[in-house]
Amino acid sequence: MADQTLELTVTVPDPDRLDRWLTANVDELSRNRVQKLIDWEHVQINGQLCTNKKTAVQVGDRIRLTIPAPRPLELTAEAIPLDILYEDEHLIILNKPAGLVVHPAPGNLSGTLVNAILAHCGDQLLGIGGVQRPGIVHRLDKDTTGAIVVAKTDLAHSDLQAQMKAKTARREYLGLVYGAPKTNSGTIDAPLGRHPADRKKHAVVPLDKGRTAVTHWQVEERLGNFSLLRFRLETGRTHQIRVHSAHMGHPIVGDPTYGTGRDVGVNLPGQALHAERLELRHPATGETVVAIAPLPEHFLKLLTVLRSRSV
Repeated sequence: MADQTLELTVTVPDPDRLDRWLTANVDELSRNRVQKLIDWEHVQINGQLCTNKKTAVQVGDRIRLTIPAPRPLELTAEAIPLDILYEDEHLIILNKPAGLVVHPAPGNLSGTLVNAILAHCGDQLLGIGGVQRPGIVHRLDKDTTGAIVVAKTDLAHSDLQAQMKAKTARREYLGLVYGAPKTNSGTIDAPLGRHPADRKKHAVVPLDKGRTAVTHWQVEERLGNFSLLRFRLETGRTHQIRVHSAHMGHPIVGDPTYGTGRDVGVNLPGQALHAERLELRHPATGETVVAIAPLPEHFLKLLTVLRSRSV
């Protein structure tokens, strides 16, 4: 991909800051990205270099913007099969399987969702922060299955992150837990942070040592000594549902870190937790997008076994 140069003319009489005007008039660029391009000397006004994002533009100003070609991400694209729930030029929503890590990390630079998307999308990735990469908006634990959205453009990435922060994007999970809650619904409002004795784990901690975490839950089905719960996240902390479930006395079945370790008669790849529903506002059209991820085979098998036992 080559650098892109845009020649623009200000026609609206109301003066505005340069960064705001460019953000409003150039598709697929977030304000943060526009500000960086100004800082990096990629903007001219009437033939003169401008590096001040607060410069007021006037009617008749000729603005020249150069958008450098996205730099390739220094990761290998890998043709890993993807279960696609929704896709267009702005974003992709996938049904992530158990065992697939979302993002590369030291010692784990291959076989991830990012490697798979690099192969699937190729040059459809228009660059996020100047790098040709998928925009990870939120994550799912390695063995948590279900719907996850990934941005293809800088604007989509910025918009979707804002939706997550504003809590307007809705995420609902199905989880099978040990035991039977006394009520049919409830809310867990308990701060989360690093476990004081095990840095690989998270735990409910005092607010001054962690971050606010709120999980809403309701019983979908009672199965003897087990219950199928629907969880709705108000915040998105690491291991939030898993830690909160254990905290309320009903850990997720099959959870190797926060669970009981009891055998349930079905071979599970990890915790029985599935991101079933994802609802968001499309960053380009404003329309509501709802993705429903079917339960994986191991989860369905477990439900069948437990239902037969509870008859």
